[in-house]
Amino acid sequence: MTGVTERVITEEPRARGIARVLVDERTLQERIAALARELDAYYGEDTPLLIGVLNGAVTFMTDLMRAMTIPLNIDFMAVSSYGQSTKTSGVVRILKDLNEEIEGRRVLVVEDIVDSGLTLNYLLDHLRRRNPAEIRVVALLKKDKADAAAVQVDQIGFAIPDEFVVGYGLDYAGAYRNLPYVAVLDESCLPAA
Repeated sequence: MTGVTERVITEEPRARGIARVLVDERTLQERIAALARELDAYYGEDTPLLIGVLNGAVTFMTDLMRAMTIPLNIDFMAVSSYGQSTKTSGVVRILKDLNEEIEGRRVLVVEDIVDSGLTLNYLLDHLRRRNPAEIRVVALLKKDKADAAAVQVDQIGFAIPDEFVVGYGLDYAGAYRNLPYVAVLDESCLPAA
C-alpha cells in the first residue's frame, strides 16, 4: 500500500467516529497532481470529457481537473447500489444521466472508489452502448478484495485494504464527505452485521 498512511486523528466535530486516517491530505494532493500529469500527457491535444460519478467523486474530480492543464469538459452521472448500507446491494440504479452526448468522444470516468466492481461494470456497459471513441477510468481508491468483479480501471490513486472508508467525498449515511483525508470509520459507528 504505497502512499497510504495511518495515523490517529485529532478530535474535531466533523471527525467524530473516525478510527484512523488512511490517506492524509498532503499524500492525496501529491498523488492527484501525479495523476493529472499522466492524464495531460495521455490526452495531449485532445479535449476529454470527464464524467464524475456523484456524489462521492466530486471532491476528487474537482482537484483532479484543477490540476490538469489541458482543455477538458465535464459532466456527471449519479448511480446507486448502496443506499444507506455499507455493502453494495448488487442492484444498480441510474439516478442522474449525462447531459452531454458521448458518441465519438474520449471519455474519462472519474470514480471515488472501486469496491465490488459491480457498479462500475454496470456504468461502463451503459456508457459503451453510446459509442464513445474511448472510455478510460481513473479511481482515487481501489479496495483489495478477493471477491471483487474484474473491472476496467486504468489509473488508481491508492490501493487500500477492504475496510469501510469515508472522507474526501466518501460518506456514511451522508456524513464525513467534507473530511480532507480518507479515513477508516470506527466499527462502533457501523450497524451490526
